[in-house]
Amino acid sequence: MPLVVEQLRGGLVETSHPIVAAVADITGVRWSADGTPGGVPGACFWRSSSKPLQLLSSLEQLPAATVSALSDADLAIGAASHGATPAHTAVVASLLERFGLTEEGLRCGAHWPSHDESARGLVRAGRACSAIHNNCSGKHTFMLAAATSRGWDPDYRPIDHPLQQVNAARFEDWSGAKAGIAVDGCGVPTFHVPVSAMATAFCRLATEMRAGSLAGRIGWAMNHEPDLVSSPGELDALLMRSAREPLTAKRGAEGLMCIALPERGVGIAIKCTTGSGSALAVAVRAVLAEVAPGVLDPDAAWPWCNVKNVVGAAVGERRAVWT
Repeated sequence: MPLVVEQLRGGLVETSHPIVAAVADITGVRWSADGTPGGVPGACFWRSSSKPLQLLSSLEQLPAATVSALSDADLAIGAASHGATPAHTAVVASLLERFGLTEEGLRCGAHWPSHDESARGLVRAGRACSAIHNNCSGKHTFMLAAATSRGWDPDYRPIDHPLQQVNAARFEDWSGAKAGIAVDGCGVPTFHVPVSAMATAFCRLATEMRAGSLAGRIGWAMNHEPDLVSSPGELDALLMRSAREPLTAKRGAEGLMCIALPERGVGIAIKCTTGSGSALAVAVRAVLAEVAPGVLDPDAAWPWCNVKNVVGAAVGERRAVWT
């Protein structure tokens, strides 16, 4: 079933965004949509949508008592692509202190907060950005803690590092696919698999949430703390806050969203092949309405459907088109 998201301006199509999506349950991939020319099966890099799996690999290297003491906020920031708000950086700083680590040990690099007001706050205070402001600093804190706990090389980034070998094995096990490997924006490996394999992995996350396992704790922590997983106004945070049933969502760079629905035992992966976040948001609502009706309020406002100019006037729309 082909799916594209069209952006219209003045009633005319300005841009068309092909969408690849898949839904999996314990029986396998049960539904798919592919709007790419010729319906070529879509594959892409997992990027930040894989953070719940990466966090699980790190937690498994830590003492059980340490893991038991972690709060939902701690786990949520470990799976986050956060905006470096004061709330986000406070949780990361607390984890570093409890693990006996310093920010200097993080290998993610520094960038300005993606949350605009937090970035402006740093500038007003005359402060520079640092590694703690990197959107992946929570994940890297847990990776550094895992490497330190096991006595491994503190540079946890190379694919031949024991921690990344655990990640590679987990991704293959959970997705059922042999992955291509490259380097993510934060320096650690990222894995290239079919979108259907990502749906399979998030079906596994949904199943683990129902079972109450350690992986399930991660999924529930994300669901309970959506504004730590992301930032207010981001698509995954909004999905987790507004869904009518439990839902865990994690966005990834270049137009990817992965979703676990624990009550249904379902995993969903949706990729906008052009990388547009706005088109992805329109596609996410359309796919959920098609395969999981009732999860979202169909009458709720969906700001990504509107195209506005610089003064906020409506000049167009984005719409999902099934062909």
